[in-house]
Amino acid sequence: MELLQSILTPATLTLLMSSVLFAALMRAFSGFGFAMMAVPVFSLFLEPADAVVLAAILTLSVSALTYKAWWGQFDIRVFMPMLGGSVVGTAIGVMFLTRASTTEFQLWIGITVVFACLFVSRLTPGAGSNIRFLPTATGAASGLMNGAFAIPGPPVIAYAMICIPEPARSRAFLMAFFFASNAVAFGMFLNAGVVTATPLILLVVAMPVMMIGDRVGAWLFHRVGGAAYRPVAFVVSMALGVGLIVKAIWFSAAA
Repeated sequence: MELLQSILTPATLTLLMSSVLFAALMRAFSGFGFAMMAVPVFSLFLEPADAVVLAAILTLSVSALTYKAWWGQFDIRVFMPMLGGSVVGTAIGVMFLTRASTTEFQLWIGITVVFACLFVSRLTPGAGSNIRFLPTATGAASGLMNGAFAIPGPPVIAYAMICIPEPARSRAFLMAFFFASNAVAFGMFLNAGVVTATPLILLVVAMPVMMIGDRVGAWLFHRVGGAAYRPVAFVVSMALGVGLIVKAIWFSAAA
């Protein structure tokens, strides 16, 4: 109870619930976006490790509860090499997480989100690539970002947009991969000793809102499809990324 009172002021509780609701809606609508939306907001009131772990366990939990939305709808021949690369990348990323200060964490998160948005915004669904090691390399890059920032999305999103043009298959592949990559990351977080009681308690607090966002996002996807997500996600993600960069530079200069 004391832990909740120290973290969840009315302002931070509102920030937590609104960010989880919106990010969950985006994830269910498109198959991606939860970590990109949520981690920058979590980092405003949580320590870096707690923000990363909370995003991972929220994604892991809702993916497990809604597995019927993605199970059996993705190519396992691409999925396994990508997951293998993710394991290696995540291990390296976790080492960065355990050494990062709050200001440094926020700065790198902001830079990562901005560049990811700029890159992904220029991609359109197209024919798949036959490059042999592309899934493994994509998984390694995703794992690096997952372990350090709990944002595994941009490399895998880019792959899906280039190689999986059908919205339903792309969405299912992304959901499946992020479930698996977050399971790997959480195991490594436990091994690194960065899992505290804080994100576990916040998981219980935020999970009902997470499920509401998931249901609404899934309904919107089946109602209007995924095309409308890109401009909304781009604008919101860019605003969060730029805001974190400015905040980190401001506090660094004031220190």
